[in-house]
Amino acid sequence: MGAADERLRRWRLVLGGGAADGVGFGLEGTDAQMDAALAAVYDQGGGGQGRGDGGRSSREGGLGASAPRVARWLGDIRTYFPSTVVQVMQKDAIERLNLTRLLLEPEMLEAVEPDVHLVGTLLALNKVMPDQARESARTLVRKVVAELERRLAQKTRTAVSGALDRSARTHRPKRVADIDWDRTIRANLKNYLPERNTVVPSRLVGYARRQRSVQREVVLCIDQSGSMAASVVYSSVFGAVLASMRSLKTSLVVFDTAVVDLTDRLHDPVELLFGTQLGGGTDINRAIAYGQGLITRPANSIFILISDLYEGGVRQEMLRRVAAMTQAGVQVIVLLALSDEGAPFYDHENAAALAALGVPAFACTPDAFPDLMAAAIERRDIAQWAERHLSH
Repeated sequence: MGAADERLRRWRLVLGGGAADGVGFGLEGTDAQMDAALAAVYDQGGGGQGRGDGGRSSREGGLGASAPRVARWLGDIRTYFPSTVVQVMQKDAIERLNLTRLLLEPEMLEAVEPDVHLVGTLLALNKVMPDQARESARTLVRKVVAELERRLAQKTRTAVSGALDRSARTHRPKRVADIDWDRTIRANLKNYLPERNTVVPSRLVGYARRQRSVQREVVLCIDQSGSMAASVVYSSVFGAVLASMRSLKTSLVVFDTAVVDLTDRLHDPVELLFGTQLGGGTDINRAIAYGQGLITRPANSIFILISDLYEGGVRQEMLRRVAAMTQAGVQVIVLLALSDEGAPFYDHENAAALAALGVPAFACTPDAFPDLMAAAIERRDIAQWAERHLSH
C-alpha cells in the first residue's frame, strides 16, 4: 500500500465512512473489523443502525444490552488496539452507551482492561454489586492498585525519606558519617587558607541521627463525590505508602455529607477503596473539622485536602478552620485533583478565598505528588513549588 492509500485508509477509519467522509476508500479484513469496533461506540453517539458507505463496509453503531456482544467487543478492541487506547475506548463506551449495568456481571469484569477510571466506576457500583461480581471486581481493583504501587511507592518513600533527613540537619553531627560535606564546605568558604589549599571548618553541617519516633503527622482528607473518583484511587495508594513509613503518622478520611475515618484500612489499599462510597453531597467544613481533631502537633503536621471545593456545608466556617490551622503552624495543602487529567470543574470562588489565606489550590499529577510531599516536609513555599513543577 502506497503512502497516499495509507493516508486514505487512516482518514476512512477516523471519519467512519458514509457519504459525508469524502474519502472513497473501502475497508477489508482486519481494517473492516477495526472499523466495526470503533463504530460500536463512536458512530451516531454509539447508537443507531450505522451508516452505509456506498457499497463498502457498513459501520454498525451500538452494543445493545447483550453481555455476549459486549464481551466479544472487548476482546476485539484488545486485539486491534494498544492498551492505552483500549482503556480510553472502554471509558467512552461506559459513558456513551451506559454499560454500567453490564459491569456487574463477572464475565464482563474478566474481559475488561483494568485502569484507574474503571476502578472508580466499580467503586461507585459497589453497594449494588452482586456477591459473585464483587470478587471479580476486587481482583481487578487489586491488579490496578498493585501496578500503581509498583510505579509510585519507591519514588514516594525515597522523596519523603530524603526530605525528612534534610529537615533534620544539625550543626553538631555526632559522627563523621553524619557530616554533609558539600554544605559544610560551602558554609566555611570564608575560612579558606590559600597557603594550605584547604578550608578550615569553624561550623559543621550534618544530619541528626535517624529518629525512630514520628517526625510528621499527615492527614489526607478526600472528597468522595463522583467527580473525584480517580483522585480517591490515587490518594488511597499514596496513603498506604505513607502509612508504611514509621517516621510518619498517617491518617486518611473520606467524606461526602458524612465523614468516614479509614485509617485502620491503610494497611490494605484495596480494602480501603471498598470502604469508600463515590457520589453524594459534600460537607467540606465537617471533614476539615474532623481532620483538625486528628492533629496533635500542628507545627509538625501536613493537612492535605483533596476536593473540587464545591461546598454544601458552611463556607465561612470552612475558611475559618483552614485559617486557624495555618496560624497554628499546620502545612495546609489543597489539591483540586490528584490524577493525570488535571483540574476538573471546581469552585473558583473558594479556591480564590483559600489563596487569600496563603493556601493555593491546584491539581497535582500522581508522578509529582512524592516531590510535593518532600516540599511540604521541608516547609518550602507550596505556591512557588506548584508554579515551578506543574503546568497550568
